[in-house]
Order: sequence, then C-alpha cells, then structure tokens
Amino acid sequence: MTQVQPGSGPTALRILLGSQLRRLREARGLSREEAGHLIRGSESKISRMELGRVGLRERDVADLLTFYGVEDEEARSAIMDLLLRANEPGWWHRFNDLLPSWFQTYVGLEEAASRIRTYEVQFVPGLLQTKEYARAVITAGSAGISPEEIARRVDLRMQRQQVLERSDGPFFWAVIDEAALRRPIGGAEVTRAQLEHLLDLMRQPNITIQVMPFSFGGHSAEGGAFSVLRFQDSELPDVVYVEQLASALYLDKREEVDRYSEVMERLCAVSTTPGETTDILRRIIKEN
Repeated sequence: MTQVQPGSGPTALRILLGSQLRRLREARGLSREEAGHLIRGSESKISRMELGRVGLRERDVADLLTFYGVEDEEARSAIMDLLLRANEPGWWHRFNDLLPSWFQTYVGLEEAASRIRTYEVQFVPGLLQTKEYARAVITAGSAGISPEEIARRVDLRMQRQQVLERSDGPFFWAVIDEAALRRPIGGAEVTRAQLEHLLDLMRQPNITIQVMPFSFGGHSAEGGAFSVLRFQDSELPDVVYVEQLASALYLDKREEVDRYSEVMERLCAVSTTPGETTDILRRIIKEN
C-alpha cells in the first residue's frame, strides 16, 4: 500500500484511497457495476468513490476489501486507517454554509498540494490578496449578501492564505495578466496597497510572480484562468482546476493535464522575469 506523505489533507487522502480501491478492483478483473452491486449501490457510486469525489463509508470499504480478496489484517488495517483520516473534516468545513460543494473540493486540494501554478486574468489570485482587496472583490461579486457574510467570506480567504506560511506549504507560482493589476478594485488606495503587497510577497522563497504584459499581445491562454496543482505523493495525479460562473472543472486525465501544463510553460516563458515583475509593479503603483 502507498506510504502517505505528512501534511496530506483529507481531500487528497480520499483521492488516494479511491485510487487504491480502483487498483484492487482491477486486479480482480471486476467491473464497477459488479462492485456497486455488492455495496447496494451503482456503477456511478463506485466511480465517484474511486475518483475521491464523495466521502466513503466504513461499511462500504470493508465490504469492498472482502470482495477484492484483501484478507491480510495488516493490509486491511492500513486502508481502514486511511479511510478514517480521509473522513476527518478539514478546517474549511465550518464555512460549509458559504462554500459551494464544487469549491470545497478545491480548498481541500489547495491545502494538500506541494505546488500550485495559476494563471489569473481578472483579479490578483486569492492566496495573494490583501484583506481590503479581497473584501472589494467579494463585495462586487456578491450582490445582496449581508455585511456579516461578506466578513466571513473574507476571513475564509485570509485563512486559506495560511497554507503559504506553513513549513510544508506549497510552492506557489502565479502568472497574472497585466489587466488584473491595472483594474482599480476597491479604488486607487486599495489597489496600490495590493500591488505593494505583491512586491513584499516576492521576497518569500516559495512564491514566484510573473506578469503577462499587454505588450505581448495574444497568447496561448486566451481561454481564461486556470490552476495546475501537484501533490507530494506520487500516487496522486496532477489536477487542473478551471472555475466557471457557478461550477468548476477538475481535470486529471493525463492528456488534459499535459495540455494545460504546456500552456502554463509557454505563459511562464513569455511573461516577465522576477526583476521585470518588480519593475512593472512599481510602474503601475507610480501611475496610480
């Protein structure tokens, strides 16, 4: 069985557990439909379990292990222990009333990632936002919600940022379109403070910021923002996250991930160097 890396969050552990169950099923030459019938479920339920998209019940996993011929007590115990850890709620669960289910998955993956590369068009990435900038973004996109709920949403975003301060936190690499830096979110003062914050963040060894300048013209990521997450555990595939208006895509098929990774590589190749990033940020600050 796979050795679980320290710091893995429950979302990553659920994906890892699902992949182990899939390998056990395939080794026995069984279909998802056959496995689903055993646990009084369906083929689609087994698919969701193996992809880590749903929580797994102890009874279902125990029944599947028996069905898959896993009789060794040590092997069964290792998987059941992984199940218990995968079912532990993450810190973000207390914000369940604010977070749509499709974004809860992303927060869990973000918490477990060892590297996050992101391209952003409209705003400064959430993990790099100041509190005032985050409040302005959330307020603009959440018409009709109460000040109390806005405050909780801001608190959630600030707490997400703590992942970058952990000793085992991810390496974060952001390519930001120049338009996002020039858009006056929250007014000139808030925008200026946000740009100065980016300059401060660039001093951290685990944060790299590049800018896609207007001067480059058209480029390979005209389709919009996306993120590519990588995990320390080699059993976990890279995941591409593409957010939409009221949902998100999670892509983990090799050909899909490779396509987005190639686009990210091209973006990084043509965007500013760290020194040029500093220059363009200072220039925009001076112009504000």
